[in-house]
Amino acid sequence: MLQYRFMQRALFVTVAMAVLCPLIGIFLVVRRQSMTGDALAHASLAGVSTGLLFGHNPVAGAFIAAALAGLCAEWLRDSLRRYADLVLTVILAGSVGIAVTLMSSGLLEGNAEAFLFGSILTVTPTDMTVIGLLTLAAVGLLLRYRHALLYVAFDEEAAQLAGVPVKSINRLFALLVAATVAVAIQMTGVLVLSSMIAIPVATALQFHAGFRRTLAISVAVSLFDGLAGLVLSYTLGAAPGGLTALVSVALLLAVILARRTLRLRRNA
Repeated sequence: MLQYRFMQRALFVTVAMAVLCPLIGIFLVVRRQSMTGDALAHASLAGVSTGLLFGHNPVAGAFIAAALAGLCAEWLRDSLRRYADLVLTVILAGSVGIAVTLMSSGLLEGNAEAFLFGSILTVTPTDMTVIGLLTLAAVGLLLRYRHALLYVAFDEEAAQLAGVPVKSINRLFALLVAATVAVAIQMTGVLVLSSMIAIPVATALQFHAGFRRTLAISVAVSLFDGLAGLVLSYTLGAAPGGLTALVSVALLLAVILARRTLRLRRNA
C-alpha cells in the first residue's frame, strides 16, 4: 500500500491531522464549542473554492477562509452577546453561500467536491508543505499559550479578572482552529471533519483521567481512527472521511459499552 506516492502523502496528512485535531478538540469540548469546528470547516470550503478559482493552493485558501470566519465569529460574538447561537448560523450562511455560488458557476479549475468527502488522491507535495507548516505552527502556539488557553476555556470571566488577555487568546484560538480545519479537510472532507475534532476527545473522556492523560488518550484514539479510515479507504475504494467518521463513532460506542459492562460486573 505504501509503495504508492499518493498513499505516502495521504499517510503524512493523516498523521498530522490525527495529532492536531484532538489537541484543538479538547479545548473546544471544554469550552462547549464543539460545533465551531464544523462551522469553520464549512467556511473553509469557500476558501477552497476561491483558491481553485484563481489557481492558488486550496489548502492555503481553506486556512485563510477559516481564519477570517473564526475572527469574524469573535467579532460577532461581542455584537450578538445575547444571541450567541446566531453567530455560527451567520458564518455558515455567508461561507456556504460563497462556496455554492463558486462551485455551481463552472469556473473552478479543479474538483472542489473532493473536499466535501475527503480524498486520498488529491494531496500534492505542495499541500504537504502547507499542511506541515500549519501543523508545526499550530502545535508551537499551543505549547506556548497552553496555560492561558486552558484558563480561558474553563472560566473566561475568572481568566479576565486574573489579567489574561481573553480577547487576544480567543482570536489566537480561532486561528488555531482554522489551521486544524485546513490540515484535516483534504482527508476527512467538510461534512465529517468535526468527527475528528470532537469524537476522539469524547472517547478519551470516558476514562475519567486528568487533563494531560485525556489529551494523550485522545491523540492515540485519533491516530487509530485516522489510520484505520485511511486503510479502509484504500481497501474499499471509498472516501476516507466517511470511513474515518464511522470508525471513530464505532470506537466511542465500544468504549462506552465496555465501561458499562465492567461497571455492571463490579456491582453484581
